Amino acid sequence: MSYTYDYPRPAVTADCVVITQEEDAKVLLVQRGNEPYKGCWALPGGFMEMDETTEQCAIRELQEETGMCVNHVRQIGAYSKVDRDPRGRNVCVAYLAVIDKPCAVAGMDDAAKAEWFSLSALPELAFDHQDIVKDAIRLCHDGENDER
Repeated sequence: MSYTYDYPRPAVTADCVVITQEEDAKVLLVQRGNEPYKGCWALPGGFMEMDETTEQCAIRELQEETGMCVNHVRQIGAYSKVDRDPRGRNVCVAYLAVIDKPCAVAGMDDAAKAEWFSLSALPELAFDHQDIVKDAIRLCHDGENDER
């Protein structure tokens, strides 16, 4: 199938925010092994393949970059600031996974490291990932209120 488009198309990525349910909640971050932001901390995520949904992409990228497997994620939102990625126009759909406590993880694929960080002591994050984490925390708190 061949198409010709009059308009440029953005790339699509998916990120996964994994937060623990502990009193001192933690979030899983990866240290980027490649540019842009090489050496900086970020959420696990990456570019969507043509044969997957953004949800499948988030789950796949989480496993590829950290070794962690999850079966269920909840959509946080879409992030589309024009300058959010220095490589070009990119729209991200972010997802949330909530787990009981940290599990063993390792930096794999294009992630140099994978580590758990307290939500109260996060490093500076690449891209707009600080905004995504804030929205994930808000979604976690809204979920707690929904269950009451």
